[in-house]
Amino acid sequence: MSDKRQRARVQGSWARTRALPQHHATGVVSSNHPPQISNSAPSSWGFGSQKASKAFKFQQPVKPIRDVPPEKTIEQAGNYEISRGPSGVSRLRLMPGFLPPEEADWMLSKLLVELPWSQKTNYRQGEAYEEPRLTCWWGELPYTYAGSSMAANAEWHPLLVTLREMVAQVSGCSFNSLLCNLYRDGHDSIGWHSDNEASLGAKPTIASLSLGDTRVFNLRKQPPPEENGDYTYVDRVRVPLIHGTLLLMEGATQDDWQHQVAKEYHDRGPRINLTFRTIHPEPEGHRPGTRTRFTAKQH
Repeated sequence: MSDKRQRARVQGSWARTRALPQHHATGVVSSNHPPQISNSAPSSWGFGSQKASKAFKFQQPVKPIRDVPPEKTIEQAGNYEISRGPSGVSRLRLMPGFLPPEEADWMLSKLLVELPWSQKTNYRQGEAYEEPRLTCWWGELPYTYAGSSMAANAEWHPLLVTLREMVAQVSGCSFNSLLCNLYRDGHDSIGWHSDNEASLGAKPTIASLSLGDTRVFNLRKQPPPEENGDYTYVDRVRVPLIHGTLLLMEGATQDDWQHQVAKEYHDRGPRINLTFRTIHPEPEGHRPGTRTRFTAKQH
């Protein structure tokens, strides 16, 4: 009997704890009566004062989601209309094999040794930097770009005279000036820019002859004003320029497009790029134009 009474007292004590003590409502927990876990609403966990979170609502993007246009590659010989707009038609003419390989080899080795290559210092926002390539200039007039000038040089190398005549014959244009670029290896480059100096006139034709190792010539279209200089969604063109290739940029290409030769991080041999152009005398008192659309510092 004593065992039965003992079990009854124990069971009765637990049964009495189901009734919440009066002082528990005040927030004081009795040491004799441990708190009970309830299956009631979350407020019993202490979150009763918090408001339920707002339901998620989808917000329409401010700008519509667009796909980035795929880059186009031009490798085959031909005439290419790359854009048509308010500035006019932008065209490229690509002529691989303009020079036979053996002839191009001989010209490359000769020009590497005999031209007066030097590294030019340019200026941007008052800061000087050295171009990551070597250059030299021929023409009866000086040429100014990126904040500095190249002096007139009318004593053309005989081989350059021959090449100028060959390029003029196939392009139908006459050229009185030549900017030569030497990319010594893959680390030499030129940043995004347009050849839009006032001295080149409106809608200039630029003839680019490549000798040496292949480098990729990139072009990107100028974004419309509403893009605020964002080049994310513009059209892009990629042109691998192999040994002996002639490329003509015509029409509105310098108005509506930029171009570059980017750095490459694998082995590249020397490459010479001869860019024939026509320089016009600027009106007296006119400050020489600069490359206003140069956007990438040429480190």
